Amino acid sequence: MNIFEALRKDHEIQRDLIDQLVKTSGDSDKRKELFDQLKKELALHEDAEERHFYVPLLEVDMTQEKARHSIAEHHEMDELVKKIEETDRSSSAWLVYMKELAHQVEHHLDEEEQEVFQLAGKALNETEKKSLATDYQEYMKENR
Repeated sequence: MNIFEALRKDHEIQRDLIDQLVKTSGDSDKRKELFDQLKKELALHEDAEERHFYVPLLEVDMTQEKARHSIAEHHEMDELVKKIEETDRSSSAWLVYMKELAHQVEHHLDEEEQEVFQLAGKALNETEKKSLATDYQEYMKENR
């Protein structure tokens, strides 16, 4: 498995959790459980991705700008997660913020898969792609 396949696999987990979350209503146990899962998944994925994908890309001129942009988007999503945490789950504002987060995450994942992966594919050799995937997956497994 290469780094792109490993990241896509976890992107699908995020998409699934978001899809389920935006269909919830009120201050339900299901809403809390799904949001807690998403929050944990996003934080862990961001950390692992920055360490085992973006740090190497920051060292290459061709991918540096995209890597910086993606890391900045991670921080924007983190701020929105904090805002959602501070909002009453039964209020209409909670779902508005959640849909905004869903939009940001979807945009980030799509941009990453359609733009960043293509550049990174040119910047990294096959050995690096496999090595980064191994490191990323080990980190995720240890911290999940």
